Order: sequence, then structure tokens, then C-alpha cells
Amino acid sequence: MRLEGKVAIITGGSKGQGAAEARMFAREGAKVVLGDVLDDIGSRLVAEIVEAGGDATYVHLDVTNENDWRHAVATAVDTYKTLNVLVHNAGIWRRGDFEDTSMDLYDEVMNINVTGVFIGTKLTIPEMRKAGGGSIIIISSTGGLVGYSDNAVYSGSKGAVRLFAKSAAIQYGNDGIRVNSLHPGAIDTDMGDQVWPDSKSRAKTINNSLVGRLGIPDDIAYGAVYLASDESSFVTG
Repeated sequence: MRLEGKVAIITGGSKGQGAAEARMFAREGAKVVLGDVLDDIGSRLVAEIVEAGGDATYVHLDVTNENDWRHAVATAVDTYKTLNVLVHNAGIWRRGDFEDTSMDLYDEVMNINVTGVFIGTKLTIPEMRKAGGGSIIIISSTGGLVGYSDNAVYSGSKGAVRLFAKSAAIQYGNDGIRVNSLHPGAIDTDMGDQVWPDSKSRAKTINNSLVGRLGIPDDIAYGAVYLASDESSFVTG
């Protein structure tokens, strides 16, 4: 019950890392507002969490849509009376070097991976301030720390939210609001299947791993639980 009494919004929560976070947050006592555009999958996951004894609510949330964000925040506050945690998990990966990347693809990646983080942070800050503080967790990537040759725009988007987290941490620290980014490496999810489409590329990635395996969604969820909990009250930026 490390998150008992906390209310959390998790974006992109229907599958992959987001689903793992939602399940783990609920097991640790948080009330979870799960947001996604995959309504059927998300609703089934919420039903699973509730059946297991957790407390969760589903909202349709396109992170690029400000009205969807307003609805998600209002749902959290109306249903659970407060908002303490926001996990920016929603994100997409697209392959392509600079010359191969169209403006439509560029806009798609940046709107979901960066603009969505900005809108959600902007609209949750006032409610966290009312609550006396909170924790905002941005799922970035190792691509936000170093460049990669085949996904220039994705790496750029994840680097952007890394610095976004640091700036927000500085601005809102005095309000008791902590902002951090997590930087997963190779995680075995549906997105990973796009990155490693065949056995050869998958084996190469595993061989490059210092622990000899791909990560699993729970590996990231444990980090998110820590950052959402009071155990990390001195960790920000």
C-alpha cells in the first residue's frame, strides 16, 4: 500500500507499460484514472482492476486534445476529490532519418510525445497545488539521452520532455510538486515489436543489454511507483 490515499492519472494506460503501471498503482492502493484512445481495451483493464479489488476509472483521453485533458482532470477530482499523481505514459515511436521524415510524421510524434505532456502538466498543476503537492512522472526514453540513427524525431521528442521535466521541477518545487522523467531502454511491448521487427534485430538488442535480456513493463512500473510514492519526496528534476 505504498500509494494509499493517492489519486493518479495514467495516460496511454490500456496496454504495455501504461497497463503495468495501472495494475501496480492499484495494487499499491492508488485510485487510478486510466486515460487512452483504446476505449474497449482500457475499459476491460479497469474492470479487471476493480474485480481484483482495486479502484479505477476509465476516460477517453487523446493527449493532444485539451478538452479531453480537462475532462480527465475533472473526472479525477469529481470522482476521488483530489489529484496527486500524473504519469505521462502515452507515446509513439516511428522509424526514419531526417530526410525520410515527412512533416505529417514529425507532427504526429511531437504532438503526442511532447505537446501532450505540456497540456497535461499545465492542467494538472492547479489541482496538485490545491492538494498540497504531487508527483508528475514523464516516461521519456534512453533516446532522450543519446541520439539514434533511425528515429531522429522520436529521440528529439524524448529529449524535449526530459528538459521539460527539469524546467517544471524548478518552477513548481516550492508548491511541493515534483517532476521527474524515466528513461526506459529496450522494453518488451507492442512498441518494441515495431523497433525489433524480426528475430535478428531482437537478438542484437538483447546481446547489447548489460543484463542479457529485454526489460518488461513491470520494470518501469516499479520505478513509477517509487516516484509516485512519498519514498521519493526528495527526488525531483
